[in-house]
Amino acid sequence: MASTKQKTNKLKIVSRALLVIMGGIITAYGLESVLIPNRVSDGGVTGLSIVGSQLFGLPLGLLIALLNIPFIYLGYKQIGKSFAIYSVIGIVTLAVSTSLMHHIPTIIQGDTLLITVVGGIIIGFGMGLALRNGGALDGIDMLAVLLSRKLPFGTSDLILFLNMFVFIVVSTVFGLQGAFLSAIAYFIASKVIPIVEEGLSGLKAFKIITTEPELMVEMIRDRLGRGATYSLALGGYSNEQFKEITCIINRLEESKMKEIIQEVDPRAFVAIYDVTEVKGGNFKKHDIH
Repeated sequence: MASTKQKTNKLKIVSRALLVIMGGIITAYGLESVLIPNRVSDGGVTGLSIVGSQLFGLPLGLLIALLNIPFIYLGYKQIGKSFAIYSVIGIVTLAVSTSLMHHIPTIIQGDTLLITVVGGIIIGFGMGLALRNGGALDGIDMLAVLLSRKLPFGTSDLILFLNMFVFIVVSTVFGLQGAFLSAIAYFIASKVIPIVEEGLSGLKAFKIITTEPELMVEMIRDRLGRGATYSLALGGYSNEQFKEITCIINRLEESKMKEIIQEVDPRAFVAIYDVTEVKGGNFKKHDIH
């Protein structure tokens, strides 16, 4: 039993490492086949590495590896050993892949809008794949997390500020237009990353307070095939006790859930949340009869 569990854990570690490697290769392809040949950069440490490579003629892969070293250390101290190891795997893969792909043909030229969209999607997919499997391909986010603990600013605000500095540096090499295009490509990548991390389908949590809790749960079970749980809630003004229903569904079932709520109790109080991941328990869909 123990050996089977060890084999499963080893297989999981290897598969995650391979997916991080794949993320690094995909990101390198987006940089070398779309963005860099069209004088468009990325954000973060990779963007600074591209600028350094253009200014000093140093290999891009070497700069990516060297500039990320302090950020990997930050990741190790702030997030943990496994994150640092997977990040090393991803960053080394990105560095090596950019060197190997340096002379591959450019797949898009001339159309600036298409360059930013396609380049942003490719590098966003690669970075998201690495993050989904426990690693990172760029260290600037780690720096933002650390600074947010020392300064009165949120992590997202600091990431934005740090990348504004990066794109100002980019403008010295690629010009103002190149810096704007780089910012657009980075913005697109930042929207693709969470989609890859969380999946396209997504999950929703419904919290429902209704005068018909038993009927509501029965309808959810019969019409959606989903289970639900009760928790006791106390009204802050009336001190009246309610049964609060919690049910997690996938995004495709959201409209059907709203139909059920409207049918059973149009005056029900409903709060809807995005859910990134669900593990354990009995979260599964039953057959609908």
